[in-house]
Amino acid sequence: MKLVVFDLDGTLVDSRRDLADSANTLLLEAGGAPLPEDAIGRMVGDGAAVLVARVFEASGREAPSDALDRFLAIYDEHLLNHTKPYPKIAEVLAELSRRTKLAVLTNKPLEATRRVLAGLDLARFFPEDHVVGGDGPFARKPNPAGLEYLIAQAGITPAEAALVGDSAIDWRTARNAGTRLYLARYGFGFEGIPVDQLESAEQVIDRPEQLLEAL
Repeated sequence: MKLVVFDLDGTLVDSRRDLADSANTLLLEAGGAPLPEDAIGRMVGDGAAVLVARVFEASGREAPSDALDRFLAIYDEHLLNHTKPYPKIAEVLAELSRRTKLAVLTNKPLEATRRVLAGLDLARFFPEDHVVGGDGPFARKPNPAGLEYLIAQAGITPAEAALVGDSAIDWRTARNAGTRLYLARYGFGFEGIPVDQLESAEQVIDRPEQLLEAL
């Protein structure tokens, strides 16, 4: 592989608790009851607006008009309270960076993405123009536009690129772009993966360091 593109939440970093705490703070402010952390984790992946809508739908309450802005403000204050890289991620990225180009493709807003990467000392592995967020010029995953941009920027073909993610959204994105896919079973989005539908170019990994053998 000449390019390996990583999802962020649930793939590089375990951010479930901070996302859940922020969503529950928003619910409480709106007069609702908090939801379980794992339930909110399963709602993550399509971007902040969809997460907020899903949280309020699950709570049985109508979202206030400023719910998205309020969530982003709350999360901005707490996005590094508990978020941490998955075990061995830094070591895996260090080794892979010696072999190939690395990038990040996430539906998370770009500024929050950059702050998480910098705060966890992962930004050093990803040049600024190799980080694509969900609020930029490209449609969010599973639309392949962001992934196709990174592939074109690297001057390679889709067959020479791989996407590493943890959710059905990542699965569909890789298929839409025609790239190889590595699915992180350890991520909090993996539950929705149709494992029985995976093809030969789609592989499940149980630990980040398995990428060093697979790539």
